[in-house]
Order: sequence, then C-alpha cells, then structure tokens
Amino acid sequence: MMSLAIRIVAAWILCLNATLASAAPDRVALVLGNGAYQTIEPLSNTRNDAQAMANTLSSIGFDVTLALDATSTQTFELLDEFAFRAETADLALIYYAGHGVEVQGENFLIPVDANVASNRDVQRQSVSLKQLLSAVERARKMRVVILDSCRNNPLGDLIDLNDTDTKLQPTEDATRGVGGLAPADPDRGTLVAFAAKDGQVALDGSGDNSPYAMALMEKMVVPGLEISLMFRQVRDRVLEITHNLQEPHTYGSLSGVPFYMAGPAKGQADVDNGDALSAWTKIKPDQEQQLLALAELGDTRSMLGLAYMRLNPNEGRFNPKEAVSFLERAAKAGSPEAQFELAKLYERGTGVERDEARALELYQEAADQDFADAINDLGFLHYQGGLGLPADPKRALEYFERAADLRHPQAQFNFAALIDDGLIPTKGPEDAAGYLYEALRSGSSDVLNLLSERPNMFTRQTRRALQGKLKEHGFYAGGLDGEFGAGTKKSIRLAYGLSE
Repeated sequence: MMSLAIRIVAAWILCLNATLASAAPDRVALVLGNGAYQTIEPLSNTRNDAQAMANTLSSIGFDVTLALDATSTQTFELLDEFAFRAETADLALIYYAGHGVEVQGENFLIPVDANVASNRDVQRQSVSLKQLLSAVERARKMRVVILDSCRNNPLGDLIDLNDTDTKLQPTEDATRGVGGLAPADPDRGTLVAFAAKDGQVALDGSGDNSPYAMALMEKMVVPGLEISLMFRQVRDRVLEITHNLQEPHTYGSLSGVPFYMAGPAKGQADVDNGDALSAWTKIKPDQEQQLLALAELGDTRSMLGLAYMRLNPNEGRFNPKEAVSFLERAAKAGSPEAQFELAKLYERGTGVERDEARALELYQEAADQDFADAINDLGFLHYQGGLGLPADPKRALEYFERAADLRHPQAQFNFAALIDDGLIPTKGPEDAAGYLYEALRSGSSDVLNLLSERPNMFTRQTRRALQGKLKEHGFYAGGLDGEFGAGTKKSIRLAYGLSE
C-alpha cells in the first residue's frame, strides 16, 4: 500500500502543477432551424433565426454545424456526431428554432417530417430536451442549450397534455410551442435558456427574426461580456423590445469559471484558463457591479465570482473575510462549489478561524450533491487520514470510484491506477483503460503527458486494453501489443483533441 500511496499522491501533485498541453480552446455549436413542416403549420422566421445565429456564432470563433429543416433521422444523426465532437470542446452549444411542445412535463422538439396526431406520436417521433442535453454533457468546461421554441400551440389548444392518448387537433396558428415549455432541470455546469419562462409563450416578431434571436445575436458578440451576465442582458433586452410581454429565462448552473462568448475585450487578458481565482479578477468593473446586484438577488454564481475576486492576493480587492461572507451565503443557499471553496478556507484558516470539523462538514455537504472535486478530496483525506479522520484506504477507494464515475479527470487517472495495481477485485484492465480513455477525452493534460512519456507505469494488459479503446473509437489502427510507439502516441493525442 505504501507504493500505491506514493503513486497516487505523486499523481495528485502532478495534477495540481501540470503544464497544459498546447491545445487551442475549442467551441462547437449545432444550430437547428425547422420551418418547412410537412403535416403541421410551417414557420417562417425559424430558418432565418437559425441561419443568422449560425453566422453570428461563426463570427465569434465557433465551429458551427447548421441544419435547416432536418428530418427525424437526420436530427438524431446530427446529435450523435455533435456529441462526439463536443467531448473535446471547451464549450458545446445547441440552438434550436422550431416547433416545441410539452407532453407530461417533458419538452419535445418536432422534426419537419413528424406526422403527429397524438401526444404519443410527439413522444415517439420528436427529439427530447434530454437528448439535446445528452449531446452536450461531455463538453469540458461549459454546456449551453438554447430553445427558441416557446410559442403558442401548433397542434391544437384543447388537448390534454397529461394524456398520451389524446388526439391533436391542428390549428392555423403559425407559432412555436404548446403554451410554453416545462421548466428544465439540467445537470450542474449546463445552462438551458428558454426564449420565454416555462408556461409562457414567446413572440415571433414582426421582422425577419424573433425578438429573442435578435437580442441573443446582439449580446453574444460583445467582447469581454461574461456569459451569465450576457444572458441576463438578453433577458432585459427582450423585455424592452416586447414591452414586457416576454421574459426569457435560464435554468441550471454554470461552472464557477467565467467565460466570454466573444472572447476578451480589447486590452483585456483572456480568462479562459480554468483558474477561477485569477480569471474573475479580469472582469471589468462595470460587470462587477452587475455581479453585486445579482448577488443581492440571491444568485450564487455571482457570489462565487465575487468571492474569487477577493481571494486573489495579487489584487487590490484582496479581502478573505469578505470572500468568506460571500461563500457562506452561497453555501447556505446550496451551492456545492461554494461549500467546497469554503471548506478549503476553514481547512487553511484563511479569512476565518481554522476549523477542521467545519471544513469536513462542508466537504461532505458538497459531496452529497455529487460535486466531484469534493468527493475526490475526501478520497485523499480518507486515504491518508486528515481533518481528524483515521486512515481508511477501503473507504478512500469508494470515494475515488465515485469521483471517477462523475468524470473527474484526476480521479479517473487515480482509479485506473488502483485497478491496474490489482486493488479493485471486481475490475480489470478493460476498466482501467476505460477510465484512462475517458480522462483523455475530458481534457486531462496529466493523463496525456503520462501516457505519452511514462506509459510503462501501467501494466502491458492495461496498455493493450487502452489501444483497443482507441481503435474502437477510430483513433488507432495498429496492433494491440501494449507498446506505445509513434502510432499509439499519435492516437492518444488525437483522442485528447490535438490535431497533427
């Protein structure tokens, strides 16, 4: 066990100090616009919205796939292809304009060839919001799904949305939804944006584009505008355009690292480095004021950003006690990231009196919400003994596995090492290779560097199994011999997302 401890801790330290591989930030978008419906009322602005949105996203650096009037089969194929590309992207975004309906509390987007006569037909032939979320869920930093499909009922106003056998009565209204959509509940790190709040309808507009699409395109091209503030400004702009008749809404929560859709403003350093502490300090002063206003309204991500600004010792705003105050409020409101960051402050005694029991309590609260960073750290605390915990390697392995299954890159590497050392009786080389492959796809530069420079730290069986994984996904064409020569190393780089 001592050699294992050295191996894991060494890898952990490496993860904290690693130099990132030279992979350019990647932003991918899938834009869908459906208007030429074959069996229900066609739409006019949706295709215009999608085309204009694709052009706008391309202009700010997105690699865009545009599909107009996609059939059901084509839509599912597009989602499969996009899901694979999204795995190595920093941000994956899907924009949909077209008919959307809610059936029994679930949202569905209707392809142009759908022949729907009942709610059951909608469920069978349409694309669900859950499937869109699945297509973006493995992007490395940020996931956004935008639905401009909250218009009035295109299928009849007298149907029972809770009865799957109810027949739909077509209507002549060229609108985009069934009395609004159901509220979304995406995973952490994913934002779902509706053109109108759940249960409400959105306006189609009198020009070539909907008010929501126009506001989005106006705001997303502004350099240096942080993404959460961008969507807030879109909301305000749509309210202004529609004279308060339409209020967009967002659901879910983004990660605590700031992100600029259009990149940094002139003279402003890029914050897209994954370091929340330094990144938030680059936010412009006027946006800090907006964050303060949102924090007063209870927005926990704004509280997090303000706390990070005050934890950077290189900034004039350095004020750990004030940071603790913001984090306490966000933690009390249920933010697992705030709980995790606050736990670290209590553990170190930064801005607050050192309190190991409180730190452990906060780590556990974040872990109970499946916050992978907290789960991974609890694994080390249980493994080594810390914060008053006795050393318990068996319990530590449970935490490492749980964090790895939540796609925490360092935990994936560590758990693969544990399997490779034969310490997980129920798992073998195929499982270890699976975790290593997933860590590569999630953007772990540590795994990339270790597999490229020190592959022999893993057994030949695990190395062969990894070659098999790379071949299965089309990255490798050589033999499964466990030797990591030029061909295998090239395939590792490709799986990571680096082009030759």
